[in-house]
Amino acid sequence: MRASGTRIRLAAGLVLLPLLAVTACGADSGTAAAPAGAQASAAPTDDPVAAVRKVESAAALLPAEVREAGTLRVGSSVGFPPGAYYPNGADKPPAGQDIDLADAVAKVLGLRLERQDASFETILPALGSGKYDVGTGNFGVTTERLKTIDFVTYINDGQGFAVKKGNTELGKKVTDLVQLCGLTIGTGAGTTFEATLTARKEVCAEHGRKPYEVKVYSENGATLTALQQGRIDVVMSTINGLRYQAAQPASQTEFLGEFHRLDVGFAFKKGSPLTKAFQAAVDELIKDGTYARILKKWGTSASAIEASRINPPEHPQS
Repeated sequence: MRASGTRIRLAAGLVLLPLLAVTACGADSGTAAAPAGAQASAAPTDDPVAAVRKVESAAALLPAEVREAGTLRVGSSVGFPPGAYYPNGADKPPAGQDIDLADAVAKVLGLRLERQDASFETILPALGSGKYDVGTGNFGVTTERLKTIDFVTYINDGQGFAVKKGNTELGKKVTDLVQLCGLTIGTGAGTTFEATLTARKEVCAEHGRKPYEVKVYSENGATLTALQQGRIDVVMSTINGLRYQAAQPASQTEFLGEFHRLDVGFAFKKGSPLTKAFQAAVDELIKDGTYARILKKWGTSASAIEASRINPPEHPQS
């Protein structure tokens, strides 16, 4: 498995409508307006991050130059609730599960984050070039991404589907891409969703069915509008984002269940010296209860992990 107002864009898988998502997902600084009924609800007001304090044992795992500088550059894909979005407009601070978790990790490590908005598909390449120290945006851990990116996991999300409310063509759940044959699927650029749909496009021919068509959108608002207007039949995006969206009556969408679970993590260039410190920080937040309070705040407790991992293998396709 992303944004609202003027910043809307789609993984996790795991990269992805102001109320739509992606595990593999992200946001962008596009100027398209959100579709009618797509405005995200106000952010919860509780602040579980406020009480977080520096943990010296975790901070000691940082490289000396990072501890001395006291800052990290974060490429942040802000796109949709509950992950990261702009509840009060793009000129105000973002909110969401990913924002809270990144801020809490920074406090554990005694660092200040220099957050820079970036479109989802640009963040991973920019890590390699050194533009950012870490990337956030509901990045799903996949075998392909592990070739060039290091991950420190913080949640388990993944891929799912949604349709316009009242559409019963696919039933209540998508469990096989063969169900999509002959349909038009909307998803976000550079996401695990696009990669999955592209890699398995021959599945329809193998079953003697008409192929499905994939339409890729650079803004989530455009994806939701296309669904509402009937230009696409189904959306593929993040489990948590689609669940959140379907719970908003104005969006008029229905969640069709989990398709493929993916670990989601902070992203780093391969060989980054920051991963052990981030892993320790996430584990500290799990241990002291902050992690559970953040997930409860954003309604994502079902995606909790027991411990952070560095570069776990991709979950097998069920």
